[in-house]
Amino acid sequence: MSDEPVAESGESSASETDGAQQPVLRVERGRPDDVEVAALTAALVGIAAASSGDGGERPERMSMWGDPGSALRYPGGRRPMRPGPNAWRASALPM
Repeated sequence: MSDEPVAESGESSASETDGAQQPVLRVERGRPDDVEVAALTAALVGIAAASSGDGGERPERMSMWGDPGSALRYPGGRRPMRPGPNAWRASALPM
C-alpha cells in the first residue's frame, strides 16, 4: 500500500486537482500580498453580485429633487419665471 492518504467519497486529494482547475485571477506584475488579493476578490464579487440583476427588490423611486427627468420638463432645465412680488429674488435661486 502507499503512504498517501485516501480521499473520502466526496473529496479529492491535492495531487488530483492541481492541474485540473484554471486560476480565476492572474497577477501580471508585482507581488500582491494576501490582503491585497482578498480585497480585490471581495471587490470583484461585489461588482458581480450588483450586476447580476437578481437583486430581488427594485430600488425606491427617486425623489423629485434628484430626478434628472424633471429637468426635461422645461426648456433649458429651469421652470419659467412668473411675474410678481419678489420675482427678482427667485431669478437668482437655483431650481
